[in-house]
Amino acid sequence: MSQYIVDGEVYIERRFVKKTIKIEDEKITVLPPDVEMEQDAEIYHAAGKKVVPGFIDVHTHGAVGVDVNAATAEDYEKICCFAAEKGTTSWLCSVLTDTKEQTEWCIDEFKKHQKMEHGGANLLGIHLEGPFLAPEYKGAMPESLLQKANMPLLKEYQERAKGNIRYITVSPEVEGIVDDIPAMKALGITVAIGHSGADYDTSWAAIRKGAECCTHTLNAMKLLHQHFPAIMGAALESDIYCEAICDGRHLHPGTVRLLLKVKGLDKVVAITDSIMAAGLPDGKYKLGVNDVIVEDGDAKLAENGVRAGSTLTQDVALKNLLAFTGKGLEEILPLFTENPAKLIKVFDKKGSIANGKDADLVLLDEKNDIADVFVGGKKIKLKSK
Repeated sequence: MSQYIVDGEVYIERRFVKKTIKIEDEKITVLPPDVEMEQDAEIYHAAGKKVVPGFIDVHTHGAVGVDVNAATAEDYEKICCFAAEKGTTSWLCSVLTDTKEQTEWCIDEFKKHQKMEHGGANLLGIHLEGPFLAPEYKGAMPESLLQKANMPLLKEYQERAKGNIRYITVSPEVEGIVDDIPAMKALGITVAIGHSGADYDTSWAAIRKGAECCTHTLNAMKLLHQHFPAIMGAALESDIYCEAICDGRHLHPGTVRLLLKVKGLDKVVAITDSIMAAGLPDGKYKLGVNDVIVEDGDAKLAENGVRAGSTLTQDVALKNLLAFTGKGLEEILPLFTENPAKLIKVFDKKGSIANGKDADLVLLDEKNDIADVFVGGKKIKLKSK
């Protein structure tokens, strides 16, 4: 049976217009607002609501008590359902640097989840955050497990994952990384640089070799100095994408505005970098092998107080960005939709509302709160409603 979403303001080509959306076979067709509909069609009346593409989170380590590094296939589904409630219709599971055995276990559980019936967001693939990272900027990475470039290992992981590793974070200064970036891309993996103290020239070398993003920009990296621009300077000067954690803790609102002014609205990707504490009260949690304490929603490593991911969700990040910047919704939405879709090479199917694309949609009310969510044309039952 066909479904129609009528009377809403639909976000198309970065503006809101009156259109009718037809959903059939999990795909979208955009129609005139006064189109004639089949008599037995299911109608969703969206008057007073804005219809926008589903959000995409390319960097998250967990939520609702589930840590990706310890997540079973069933656990992944818990994150999928929670994410959909927050407007995230697609995501990548971010595997923190771990042992080879545990990383392979994570890959195997991901594959099991792919064969399950799904009731929430699409788990599109795997993000490896490491293990080819610099110890000096390791953040929450276990230093003993960090290593130099190892293409045989990465190929082994990708083969085991059946091509589903879509994204990797590496440090340019790690031995062999710059030269291996083309080989990583040949495996179908988008390469980001981060957790790094790389100098300006080395960072630019990584970008010229094909790195396309900077991981949680301005966090866990050497910052800009007027005489030594370092990785930060290269990330800002180049045309690569920049991830941003917009929780008001990882980046000051003024820093967010500066990042957007330098990079432009087309090159910033809003991520959560959330951990298992997202959606839960303050307390003691895990991030990979690390103990984490969350106080006032702020996640920090128990051993040294270093910030360790976030408790952010994308619906909150959207409202934060609107508040931080004073920009209109139509300007900010690409950070959650089009930009991440282009970064991980799924823009042919996701990231905008257009004919033939997946029916992943979010409906926002007049306060830009989540009113309803569709994933693959299926309306998600929201716990809050």
